[in-house]
Amino acid sequence: MNTSFRTCSVTGLKIHSEAEKLIKINAVTSVVFLLVGGLMAILIAMTRWPAVHLLPEDLFYRFLTLHAIAMLVAWIIFMEMAILYFTSAVLLNSRLAVPKVAWLAYILMIGGAGIVAVTILLGKADVMFTSYPPLQADPMYYLGVILFAVGAILGCCVFFATLIVAKSEKTYEGSLPLVTFGAAAAAIIAIITLAHGAIIYVPTWLWSLGIIQHIDAPTYRLIFWGFGHSSQQINVCAMIAVWYLLGTLTVGSKPISQKLCRTAFVLYILFIDIASEHHLLVDPGLSPAHKSWNTGYFMHLAVLASMIHAFAVPASVEVALRKKGYTKGLFEWLKGAPWGNPAFSSLVFSMVGFGFLGGITGITFGTEQLSIISHNTWRITGHFHGTVVAGTTMAFMGLTYYVIPLIFRREYVAPKLASAQPYLFGIGMFLVSFSMMFVGGFGVPRRHWDITFTDAIFKVSFNPVVDIGMAVFGIGAILAVVGGAIFCLQAVATLLMGRKLA
Repeated sequence: MNTSFRTCSVTGLKIHSEAEKLIKINAVTSVVFLLVGGLMAILIAMTRWPAVHLLPEDLFYRFLTLHAIAMLVAWIIFMEMAILYFTSAVLLNSRLAVPKVAWLAYILMIGGAGIVAVTILLGKADVMFTSYPPLQADPMYYLGVILFAVGAILGCCVFFATLIVAKSEKTYEGSLPLVTFGAAAAAIIAIITLAHGAIIYVPTWLWSLGIIQHIDAPTYRLIFWGFGHSSQQINVCAMIAVWYLLGTLTVGSKPISQKLCRTAFVLYILFIDIASEHHLLVDPGLSPAHKSWNTGYFMHLAVLASMIHAFAVPASVEVALRKKGYTKGLFEWLKGAPWGNPAFSSLVFSMVGFGFLGGITGITFGTEQLSIISHNTWRITGHFHGTVVAGTTMAFMGLTYYVIPLIFRREYVAPKLASAQPYLFGIGMFLVSFSMMFVGGFGVPRRHWDITFTDAIFKVSFNPVVDIGMAVFGIGAILAVVGGAIFCLQAVATLLMGRKLA
């Protein structure tokens, strides 16, 4: 068993060598999938924009499927594995429990993700992210998803085993740090979520092999969204844990009330998975009473948790900056914030993107009354680009600006470019998300290859303002992809050519 450690000269934390290796490999893999997903994103965006309409129909749906898998699953969950190992082994000064299992988890995840990506690119899985029956993909597609899910579950188990090791070996004092507590909440939700994925994808895989003759579509949809949407709830917990960590790393903030913040994470564990059913509010299989209780009562206990964090994180940043002397008036603390630090600007863009663009619209679109008129429009796509991209992706990008110097021990090759990157990506994604919701309000469909319906037997005409909205969308997509490309290239260049830090 490898128990070698090094001490970080910046934080004073003990870093287990096996944990460091696993953090590195998972983080690098996540950035590779971010690059793949970003390439698909610009091709899809330039097709949805009627003025360009780049791809033919078959490639559009193929690349849309790969974009969703790369971004919603691979990029984020690989990064979350790195976060789990960091918040357990590193933050608790502990060795990583059972590193061999952690490596097996990585092998299963990269193998599964690779199988899925190749199957999609070969044109054998043009089923999009949801893959609703009767759409059927090649058996290898479902097998790849199953392998990935099993690997991620194993990674979560290693995280919990490391918490037990740290507790038994007394490598930390007191209760779990809030960041680790939030990561634990994300891991609990992850196991529930990935179990849903395994439960529904195993019979679907057997169906694709011809062993099972029929898959009940309503049952598939119900269990699938326990995986499909709940996987984004893993992101929410992990993202907010990163918010607290970035607040501490950038300005030295501390939560105003640890107990209240921990209570909010518990509310997520108990109620956030229930929000998955808002994808089924137009489904006739659920009763109106069930839908009303789900969206009118239970779901809002998870919303309460988000509201607690929405006040706690900015408040802790404000208090920290006021302690540094920025006390004049109401907003000098905001003016004096380290806006040139890409981790801090990423934190702010993430909070605003998730809270306003994604969070508020999610609450409104997730009600039964509004879901029926918005669910199959581009409003929904705009909503989850606000949560997952402007929110989670920006938070993880901000964390990377500390992971590279602290874990990889490399100095960024272009600091000024790093400072500009969050602004390009953040502003671009704000334009993308807002314009999607704007034109969706005029009925622009959610997934259609050609919103002008050029060859349709019936005529479709949108309000002329939709053309302006689509132009704003196209410009925002270009800005966001440029910002994302800078992030990926900066990370790769730093790892290969960055000056080695002590």
